[in-house]
Amino acid sequence: MGDDAVARGYAVRAARSADLAAIRALMIRTFEEDFGYGYTPEFHVDVDDLQGVCLDNPRHALWVAAADRSGEIVGTAGVRSGGLKPAFNQSWLVARYEPGRTAQLVRVYTLREWRGRGAARTLLPPLLDFVAREGGYDVVALHTDPRSPGAERFWRSLPTTLILDDRDGPSGSLHFELALPTPPN
Repeated sequence: MGDDAVARGYAVRAARSADLAAIRALMIRTFEEDFGYGYTPEFHVDVDDLQGVCLDNPRHALWVAAADRSGEIVGTAGVRSGGLKPAFNQSWLVARYEPGRTAQLVRVYTLREWRGRGAARTLLPPLLDFVAREGGYDVVALHTDPRSPGAERFWRSLPTTLILDDRDGPSGSLHFELALPTPPN
């Protein structure tokens, strides 16, 4: 955690089992406020089993930004191995991402009242470090919903490559890739 995070009133750390109810609530709030459709089981299977999907799987990671004063979870970001769901994505895009070799950045969310303080940007380095240490990945991919205020601007401000603007397609998402991080020596 850097000095910037301290100055902004939050700490970034790995998620804990005790955080999962608050993490799930933040995610569902994001689905409702930003995406306009709320919790949808076929889109959010991982949200129903955060322990198993995010914490118990050694190839996955989940980090949080927690408010200094209250401990409230104000941001989340995860990495999960796996490809894209064929039902929601174009076939060539699904084929691009081999499930066991793709590190997907997922559930990068910040509560609206905490946006603009760098939480999402501060959550990314530990995830990319995890990808580098874990090894076995060929690509870091993510998709974001352009309806989420600031999401497109945020991802475009980073060293990403836009693979597909599918906002009018089956996924309704923007698909990006980041350079694969270098493993530590």
